Amino acid sequence: MKNSTKPFLNHPLLQTLQTKCKTLPSLHQTHTQLITTGLIHHTYPLTQLLSSTLTTSLSYTLTIFHHTPNPTTFTFNTLISSILTHHPHHTHLAFTIYNKLLSTNSINPNSFTYPSLFKACGSNFKHGLALHTHVIKFLEPYEYNDHFINASLISFYSKCGKFSVCKYLFSLVSQPDLGLWNSMLSAYKHETEPGFSINRPMEVLFLFSDMIKESKVKPNEVSFVALINACADLGAFSQGVWAHCYVVKNNLKVNRFVATALVDLYVNCGYLEFARQVFDELRKKDVFCYNAMIRGFATHGYGYKALDLFEEMVLDGLAPDDVTMVVIMCACSHVGLVDKGREFFYSMKVKYGIEPKVEHYGCLVDLLGRAGRANEAMEVVHTMPMKPNTVLWRSLLGAARTHGNLDIAEVALDQLVELEPETSGNYVLLSNVYAHLKKWEGVKRVRRLMKDHGVDKTPGTSILEIDGVYHEFLTADKTHPRSQEVYLKIDEMNRKLSEYGHKPRTMEVLFDLEDEDGEDALSYHSERLAIAFALMVSESGSPIRIIKNLRVCVDCHDYTKLVSMIYKREIIVRDRNRFHCFRDGVCSCLDYW
Repeated sequence: MKNSTKPFLNHPLLQTLQTKCKTLPSLHQTHTQLITTGLIHHTYPLTQLLSSTLTTSLSYTLTIFHHTPNPTTFTFNTLISSILTHHPHHTHLAFTIYNKLLSTNSINPNSFTYPSLFKACGSNFKHGLALHTHVIKFLEPYEYNDHFINASLISFYSKCGKFSVCKYLFSLVSQPDLGLWNSMLSAYKHETEPGFSINRPMEVLFLFSDMIKESKVKPNEVSFVALINACADLGAFSQGVWAHCYVVKNNLKVNRFVATALVDLYVNCGYLEFARQVFDELRKKDVFCYNAMIRGFATHGYGYKALDLFEEMVLDGLAPDDVTMVVIMCACSHVGLVDKGREFFYSMKVKYGIEPKVEHYGCLVDLLGRAGRANEAMEVVHTMPMKPNTVLWRSLLGAARTHGNLDIAEVALDQLVELEPETSGNYVLLSNVYAHLKKWEGVKRVRRLMKDHGVDKTPGTSILEIDGVYHEFLTADKTHPRSQEVYLKIDEMNRKLSEYGHKPRTMEVLFDLEDEDGEDALSYHSERLAIAFALMVSESGSPIRIIKNLRVCVDCHDYTKLVSMIYKREIIVRDRNRFHCFRDGVCSCLDYW
């Protein structure tokens, strides 16, 4: 097989193959001409034929390939890549071709063999790890350090949630190109470490800064999608606005990917009106952008607006996907639209061809549970066709806590302890049910159960941004440079709230939802420290925006409502589940959360 490309680039037969051969008879005719002219014995014409036939007949392509004497590595690479491009569900076939390459004595894989194969591995860690060993075994050192190989490896390990491995691989490259930078910037989104952490998205911001300052690489739209996503997760409004301005000023495209990231950014930072503006300015919207905006309305408690936008999406000719059904049911759940949410669930298969997944059953359970219909929610759990997951059981446990259903709470906790015995929030939820019903022996029993399992409560963390600087507070935290002033401010706030008749619900929050440190620490829950600091240093009358890793406790919710009225400040708290916008003594959730 002769491996040469240049002489054939403008050959009439190849031009015909690329532009006119759309049916099997026309491909047969051109194939015959390639044989009679002898072009079939050259690598480039052969690979063009293989690529062209793949879109029409996979079996015909494979027949040609299996009758090819002495195929080159280029032939194998082209076939593997083309199969994965045109027939992405035939990954097994691509790996079969790869195995045949390995068994061919006269040739070896090269750096172009592996990128598409790593992509085909998806998040299958076992397969990708085996493929990585092949890279080390079969490639020369200069090939192993190829940017395409490194970008593929980083992309693969990021899908597996191995962010530390991605960082290590990236550190080995002396002069990363744009593709490698983008792979690394995007890697943190797949991080699998439990719990909210400021570190990962902050690392993306630092990495992007390094990209701008230390390299000659100019960021593109993909770079900014990764950056804006990190800003969205962090609630970094100032940095996100800078990124938005950079995109516009440098004439980069605010395409559907950038727009969707911006919608998420403004939603997560509590600027719903900005999110809607970006959404409305995008001419060609896709289902992902609609999902982001519907989610925004849902988490901010605007269920009816979410429903209106869903109808607009359908009228726009876009078919809802499974994520759409999750976010629209969540929108119904957050405002108590039980019948509407049930209607979406029971019609999704018939009306939209979407088979309900465990996430949809979880939404249904949450919808019913929030509305006090815990028995009906339990019936859903017993009759669903798949095994309930931890999210679903936790929703049921949360509903039982809210409405004081001890029997269901105990059943849910038994399941959760079996599935994830080290998660503190599960025990805390049941303890709250006992506390709500004043069954203190039950509270003590849960404490003992946690001790027996070696479980510690998840510490509460609240983050806020002041003039581009991030401040992180833990419960009863005294590590902040101005902690003494913060505690004095807390004392002042407590006195003022007491004058308004506020009485801490110490017994109800003794263990409240991953409660932060019990009765003595109630005044020093993380969001209270953050609010006190913001009242001290931010401009009078400006909104206070806080991101919290846990769900807001009952007492902090009441407390913040009063603070918003007394100090005449809008306070937006993004907790683990949704947004709470406190203004003039009222929360946007209307105490339904």
